[in-house]
Amino acid sequence: MNKSEEMFDIYDEKMNRLGQAPRSEVHAKGLWHATFQCWIVSLENEEPALLLQLRHPDKDLFPNLLDISCAGHLAAGETVQDGAREMKEELGLSVDFNELVPCGLFAEEDLMSDHLIDREFCHVFIYRCDQSLDKYVLQPDEVTGLFKVSAVGLERLVHGEIGELKAEGYRTGGNGQLEETSLLVSLHDLVPHPAAYYDLVFQTLRKHDLFV
Repeated sequence: MNKSEEMFDIYDEKMNRLGQAPRSEVHAKGLWHATFQCWIVSLENEEPALLLQLRHPDKDLFPNLLDISCAGHLAAGETVQDGAREMKEELGLSVDFNELVPCGLFAEEDLMSDHLIDREFCHVFIYRCDQSLDKYVLQPDEVTGLFKVSAVGLERLVHGEIGELKAEGYRTGGNGQLEETSLLVSLHDLVPHPAAYYDLVFQTLRKHDLFV
């Protein structure tokens, strides 16, 4: 184990805490651990849009794919409330935990390879922020782009009703500066999550009148 390696609290499948383990062991052995995940919804142009971050190419899990607006592992000893720090670290947003709308807990398993298994208890939230994308401050070693997609379109995409969805936003160019760009996004461009995971988010958006 590397001395600087992150330590995570680990759990059994019923979320009983078992102890701690380093990040590499957690993913190599498929040990259950906890994450903080927050979807940012924007009503800047009246129609609800969700923000997707482009993961850094050096990430050990799902490099270069579009993912949840803001997400991160909870380190050993951290509470879910501590996870709100990810908003500041990844996107430059100072957000109080009480401002987040909880979607609930989702247990997710991803078999990446024989040597990499990701088992997460995902604490999922929503945060409304209508600021323009160019106002976000991206963490350069974690996030290389930020894109906005129609919430309606994303729901249709993950349920297989459409094959592509337009995303507009910014990505880091060769000079390290953010460049405005647009993408056509398919499911292959997204970090894989089951439709049930997305439904948890969409149901919460509707419950709070953030999505029709």
